[in-house]
Amino acid sequence: MGAKGNMANRGRKRTQFYEVARRLGKHKLAGAGFTIVLLVIIASIFAPWIAPYNPTQMDLGQMLSAPSVKHLLGTDLYGRDVLSRIIYGARIDIMIGIVLVAIEAGVGILIGLISGYYGRMIDDILMRFTDMVWAFPPMVLALGLVVALGAGIMNVIIAIAVVSWAQFARVTRSEVQSLKEREFIEAARAIGENNFSIIFRYILPNALAPNLVLATLAMPGALLTASAMSFLGFGVQPPTPEWGAILADGREYLRVAPWIATFPGLAILFTVLGFNFLGDGVRDALDPKLRET
Repeated sequence: MGAKGNMANRGRKRTQFYEVARRLGKHKLAGAGFTIVLLVIIASIFAPWIAPYNPTQMDLGQMLSAPSVKHLLGTDLYGRDVLSRIIYGARIDIMIGIVLVAIEAGVGILIGLISGYYGRMIDDILMRFTDMVWAFPPMVLALGLVVALGAGIMNVIIAIAVVSWAQFARVTRSEVQSLKEREFIEAARAIGENNFSIIFRYILPNALAPNLVLATLAMPGALLTASAMSFLGFGVQPPTPEWGAILADGREYLRVAPWIATFPGLAILFTVLGFNFLGDGVRDALDPKLRET
C-alpha cells in the first residue's frame, strides 16, 4: 500500500505539473514575456561572443558617433560601442536581479515559515518586525544603507535585500497558517515527525507555488532598483557596463546623442515588461480557480 501510495502521489504531481505547463503554454502574454526574458538571458550568457566590441575599450576618434553600420546603436562620450555595453550590461543586471530575489526569498520564506508555524509570541515579534521593515519607503532605506556601507554591487545587493524580504514573509506566513491545520500535517505529527521535518519536508514544498509567482514578479522591481542605484552613482562603478550607469552617462548628452540613454532605457523597459508578463502567466497557471474552457 505504501509503494502504491507513493506512485499515485508522484503520478498526481506529474499530472499537476503538465496541467500547469499546459495553461502556461496557452498564456499569450506569458509566452511573449518568456521570449523576452530568454533573449536577455542568452545575451547575458553569450555576451563575449555576441557583442561586436569590447564594452570598456575607448576609441576617442569615434566619440558620440550616431548609429551606423559600424556601430549599430552608436557610441558614447568615450567612443565605446553602446550595443556592446548594453549586451554586457544585461549580464550584470540579470545577475544582480537573481541574487537579490534569491536573498529576499530565502530570508522572507524562512521568517514566514517560523512565524506561521509556531504562532503566538514568536509570530507577534516576527510580524511586527516585518511590519516595521515594510513601513519604510524601500528606496529611501536602501539609499541610506548604501551611503552607510559605501558604493558597489555587493553593498547595493545587501541594501536592497535588507528592505525587500517582507512580502515573501507575509505570503509564506499566510500559506503556513493554512497548511499546518491540514490532515497530512496532523498525520505527520502522529507518526512522530519533529517540527523541523514538518516545516521543511511537508509545509515548505506546498508553500513554494505562491512564492514562485512572487519571485517572478519581484524580479522587475529588483532590476529597476539596482539600475536606479547605479544611475545615482551608488551601484556599479565605471567603467563596468550596467544599464543604469549607461543611462547616467547619457543624460548630459540627450540633445546631441540621445541614443546613449535611449537604448539602455528601452532594454530596461522591455526586460521589466518581460518579467511582468511571465509573472502574470505563472500566477494564472498556478491559480487553481482559473480553469480554461
